[in-house]
Order: sequence, then C-alpha cells, then structure tokens
Amino acid sequence: MSPYAMSMLMSSLAMGTIITLSSSHWFLAWMGLEINTLAIIPLMTKMHHPRATESATKYFLTQATASALLLFSAAMNAWMTGEWTIVDMNSYIPTTILTIALAIKLGIAPFHPWLPDVLQGLDMMTCLILSTWQKLAPMALLILTSHQLNTSLLTLMALASAIIGGWGALNQTQMRKIMAYSSIAHLGWMTLVISFAPGLALLNLTIYLMMTSSMFVMLMALNATNMNKLSISWLKTPTLAASMMTGLLSLGGLPPLSGFLPKWLILQEMTKHHLGALSAVMALSTLLSLFFYLRLSYMISMTSPPNISNANLAWRKKNNLSLINPILIVLSTMLMPITPMLLM
Repeated sequence: MSPYAMSMLMSSLAMGTIITLSSSHWFLAWMGLEINTLAIIPLMTKMHHPRATESATKYFLTQATASALLLFSAAMNAWMTGEWTIVDMNSYIPTTILTIALAIKLGIAPFHPWLPDVLQGLDMMTCLILSTWQKLAPMALLILTSHQLNTSLLTLMALASAIIGGWGALNQTQMRKIMAYSSIAHLGWMTLVISFAPGLALLNLTIYLMMTSSMFVMLMALNATNMNKLSISWLKTPTLAASMMTGLLSLGGLPPLSGFLPKWLILQEMTKHHLGALSAVMALSTLLSLFFYLRLSYMISMTSPPNISNANLAWRKKNNLSLINPILIVLSTMLMPITPMLLM
C-alpha cells in the first residue's frame, strides 16, 4: 500500500475515534464510529487474499448492523425524550438497544462470533489495531452511558463473555484466534464492573491495551502465527521468548504481574456490592483462560523441536525491535506496585 494512502487511512482512524470521544451529541458520535469503520476496511483488504476479503466483509456487515442499531436507539430516545445528548438516555427500550449495539461493536458475548473469524483472516498489524484502537470509541460510549444501562443485561453479557472467552480458546492453535478469545474474556471483566465503578473499567481497558499491544508486537517480531512457530521462538530470540512467556502469564491474571491488578480490584468492588457468588463464578472462569495461557507459556519455554528444523533459521535473530516494545513489556508486567496509589 502507498505510504500516502496508509497515512490518510491512519489519520482517518484517529480522527474518527477522537470525534466519538469528544462528542456529546449522538449523531456526532455515530459519525465518528462510521469514519472509524470505513477507514479500517482498506487496511483489512491490503493483503489481496480471499481470507482478508472475507474478514473485511464480515466486519463491515457486523459494524453496519451495530451502527444502524445505535442510530435507531438514539432516534428513538430523541422521539421519547426530545434529547440527542449522550448522557440523556433515560428510556428502557433505547438503552437496551444501545447496549446490544455497543456489544456487537466490541465483540462482547453473545455477539462475539465475528471477532475470531475476522482476526484470523488479517495480518498481525491490522489485528493489533482491531484489538486495541477500535475498542476505544465504543468503550468510551459504554462508560459515558453506564449509569443508565440495564445492569442485569450487562452482568449476563459479562458472565457469558468471561466463560466463552476462556472456553473458546481451549482448542485453538492459531495465535490470532487465541488473542480474539482473550479479548472477549477481558471485555467481560470490563462490562461486569462498568455499572458499579466506571473508573475501574477504564483502568482495566488501559492495562488490557498495554498487554495486548505488547503481545502482538512480540508475535510480529517472532513472526509466529501458530503454536508450532511459537515453540521454536526460544532458538531465535531467547530474551523475547522469555518476555512473551511473562506477558502471557500477565494476560492470564497471575500475581504479581499487571494483569492481576484489575481482576483483584474488580473482585473487591463486586464483593463490596454483596455479589459474592458472581465474583466466585468470574474468578473460576479465569481458570479456563489461564489454562491456555499456561499451555502457550509451556510451548515457548519448555519445549523444543525433536530434530533440527528444515527451515533456514538464523542461530540468533537480529534484534529489529523498536524502543516501544520494551516499554510495553515493562508496563504489561510490572504495574502491581501502583496498587496502593489506586486504592487511595
């Protein structure tokens, strides 16, 4: 793709998200989401592969459906209340339709099936954009309207996302599908706490963005798209393989890594609201996710090919990482010491 076209598309992505984040009117927020969707479609199809075209088509259809539902809920709310502002969603039916629309946008269960299929057909850089940047605008709308949304519906979707996100990845060998199910599970935790403490949901989103970004950057550096390629990464770049193992354990939420911090604070918040049974089910659902993260960590650190690979591998891969990668690795694994500051 031409650098000029790429810069224009990336600028449109940024502009669409900024328009949605800074808007107070539903029509402006919807316009930002549409710019976002239209800007990423050419990035998806730049590989000129049937799988990429299929992924772009699936993504466009799901996002168009979600945008139509969002505009319909805003129009219905304006018809019932006379208000187009984002914070004035007071009617039951518009808020329910809005919740479903944002759930489709984000890929929250039970509206999740498009996400693994779409990610599997894309290159790693577009997967990174789709898993991180494209979550910002819908999640901002969800946080802005969280005090007016149906808490029971959000809780059910959160529980389904946490269970399906762990269950769906158990049988996967492709890294992009595993990261998609990981995204679904993390979105479940954000959706659970968003009605009770939107600040915690924002903290969870921030840490999720750092962990997912560092994981995709490492996968791109290792050129690993499945578990078999991951198992020989130790021979190429031992330091990066060790960092990836730590990052995977952080995604799983093991202490004392950064991924444990939001889960700990969310469970603490839920128990404050006397939702002990729900907290227990959510904590147990992380065991499903932890199983496949541990399996990947085992593949990276404790397995090696039974014989010399036929591929012409360099004994040590040249270090072509940018400065952003070590920063992301540190942030995605070592944020636990800031917990007392957050609790204050």
